[in-house]
Amino acid sequence: MSKRIAVLVTDMVEEIELTDPVKAYEEAGHTAEIISDEAGKLIKGKNGHELKADKGIDEVNASDYDALLVPGGFSPDLLRINPKNGAFAKAFMEAEKPVFAICHGPQFLVETDLLKGKELTSFISVRKDLENAGAIVRDEEVVVDGNLVTSRTPADLPAFNRESLKLLK
Repeated sequence: MSKRIAVLVTDMVEEIELTDPVKAYEEAGHTAEIISDEAGKLIKGKNGHELKADKGIDEVNASDYDALLVPGGFSPDLLRINPKNGAFAKAFMEAEKPVFAICHGPQFLVETDLLKGKELTSFISVRKDLENAGAIVRDEEVVVDGNLVTSRTPADLPAFNRESLKLLK
């Protein structure tokens, strides 16, 4: 059965951490929509590529989607500025829907106030933030804790995609 995945990003996203999982999801028959500040926004990636937002955060609800992807780069830190983004992610976690976060993506999930006791991984520079939020941080290519899949860097994308796709079945 095809699933609908929300991809929450803004400027300075690590492009490969968005495009590689989305390609894997679409090849498996799922659909992904890029959600940002506003529909049609041109998102400037960390490496100079531009991506277009399908929808704005004000026009979406977590109930419209089956899963959430939070790519890394500096986008996760910028997403924290707007509390609507945190509320959107929190709704996925409260509903126990799959949440996929890579690199700096798990740092954004601190905004949900739901990381206490969760096992996860991330890029090394944000691990202290996650520990301070009560998470149990592992240094592994992919960590799955219930509905939460996390990875450290683009090098971990094969494992990240594999485990994400398992949860989408």
